[in-house]
Amino acid sequence: MRFAANVSELDLADYQRAVRLVLRHPLITATYPDERALVRVRRFAAELRRDLTEAFGYRLELHGSTARLVRTADQLTPDRPATTRNGRPFDRQRYAYLALCLATLGRAGVQTTVSELADAVSADANRIGGLGLDPDSGADRRAFVDAVTWLEDRRVLQLADGSSASWVSDPTAGEALYDIARDALVALFHPPRVLQHVDTVHALLERSATTSGNAERRAAAQVARRAVVELPIVYFGDVDAAVANHLRGTALPVDLQRLTGLRVERRAEGVLLVDTLGFSVERFPGTGSVAQAAVLLAVALAERAMDPDGRRVRRLPAPDPRERQAALVAAADAGLPATARISIDDLDQVADTDDAGGTDDTETESARLPFVTESFLREAVAAILQQYGSAFGAPWHADPDRLRVEAVELLTRFGAVTPVPGGVLVRPLIGRYRGTVAQVRQRTLF
Repeated sequence: MRFAANVSELDLADYQRAVRLVLRHPLITATYPDERALVRVRRFAAELRRDLTEAFGYRLELHGSTARLVRTADQLTPDRPATTRNGRPFDRQRYAYLALCLATLGRAGVQTTVSELADAVSADANRIGGLGLDPDSGADRRAFVDAVTWLEDRRVLQLADGSSASWVSDPTAGEALYDIARDALVALFHPPRVLQHVDTVHALLERSATTSGNAERRAAAQVARRAVVELPIVYFGDVDAAVANHLRGTALPVDLQRLTGLRVERRAEGVLLVDTLGFSVERFPGTGSVAQAAVLLAVALAERAMDPDGRRVRRLPAPDPRERQAALVAAADAGLPATARISIDDLDQVADTDDAGGTDDTETESARLPFVTESFLREAVAAILQQYGSAFGAPWHADPDRLRVEAVELLTRFGAVTPVPGGVLVRPLIGRYRGTVAQVRQRTLF
């Protein structure tokens, strides 16, 4: 037994719950995500530190009343954004306000008000071209408070009096007083490198060069385990050959089940972690109109891609994961403020993107996936709305294109499809839903 070696069988379930807890919530405070979370982590702190470092290359830090899991990223993942309280993804403005809030709070005392914080952030934001923060603008106030409530939800800011919502409505009359949780603030804002020294976001993904075969194998095994616990599904064709070998090996399922209590399911195309205990933040199939439409669309896509009696489906090569990463890096680098960079002669050079992952060109060219057109997606969503009309509210019937877009985005997040110009490529996960008979909860339409 390599992991949980000092945990008794009686305590194993509690230990696995603690592992799932820190993997799902990298920042844990005395009250976030609940009052019992920090106690569970502290109970197994020594074993968690050892196992999380050995299994995933993560680092568990305890700061007073805060636990912080410092994770290692292998690639940029744009499909897991910060969100507002009502579930809307952060845009650039909200991310910028969040970063400026963290910088401002680092210089603050033990308390602050929302208006004081807004004034300080506004002074910094107004010096940044294209950003700015005008407290008299309702849109700017709402965006700023979305960043503040993100910190409030994680107990970095603890509301002592008032309400940020009242300040949004009327900044001259409304106010909110916050206690600043210094431990949580320090734990949350802990960049691995001085950001002014970073010439490209790819530098944040760099690894120290390994010097031995054993170290390379250990690093590949950690990448494989990270991928399985962080991604909904891992396809063999999307990772390096060394990582794929570990995904195909017998040790990985045993290790992850011992650590998390969850079973690894393996198929010819890849592996996934079967979430039977609510480990994932988002689950599929899930609840809500978009999730219901997505699973019904998955059924239609499976029938279209695999029906032997239907029209022949055109097959296209799967996009190279390295090209997608290069595009994401370029998009992120386009926003780097050139005037704020500090050149350092001995700064490590950015790793060649050809080593960032993926398979060789020959294998990529041979991985051809069924292509389903945009027109088929529109027709399928229209048929879903017609067949299950009363299960979807009036706004979805009025805007079926929005339902289609959001359902495809959900399927993309879970690795079921890959958007390409003119449609989507159907990935192997869709095959799980072929022949599925869906039961949709009915509702009153009007």
